[in-house]
Amino acid sequence: MFAVVKTGGKQYKVAKDDILKVEKLEGEAGSKVTLDEVLLVGDDKGVQVGSPTVAGTVVTAEILEQTRGDKVIIFKKKRRHNYRRKKGHRQELTVLKVLEIGKGGAKKAAPKKADKAEKAESAKAEDSKPAAKKAAPKKAAAAEKKTPAKKAAPKKAAATKATKKSPKTTEEK
Repeated sequence: MFAVVKTGGKQYKVAKDDILKVEKLEGEAGSKVTLDEVLLVGDDKGVQVGSPTVAGTVVTAEILEQTRGDKVIIFKKKRRHNYRRKKGHRQELTVLKVLEIGKGGAKKAAPKKADKAEKAESAKAEDSKPAAKKAAPKKAAAAEKKTPAKKAAPKKAAATKATKKSPKTTEEK
């Protein structure tokens, strides 16, 4: 069984017991991490493609170590302008070992009682707001009546080019 997982803005094809280096993930060596952005899952039965992700499928991996990648040198130069810039970069990486690909517990937590109480309070507050809103449009309407409406200036006709006179024919001469 294999899967295509998205993490750190990149996509990786993984199978069970694979070791891969991804951009840094939070956690210490020995802890487990679940990658829930599974784009594709394949096995001997067939391939299941997500739109955009396969619902309910997760990849469980163990963090082996936190490390840094090789140094990359960035060198910029513009010839004949005495312009040279040298900069180095080492990307922080996490080394993962894939433990399992399967249906995971991507269950949503039930709303808490405190959340329900907050929703009830906000609903009561919304009921009192429409009364205040009704007074505001009346004031705005009164202000509009006091200011005289400007009339639009009449449109000018577009200037036309003078028509060319036809050349005189021999009969007119």
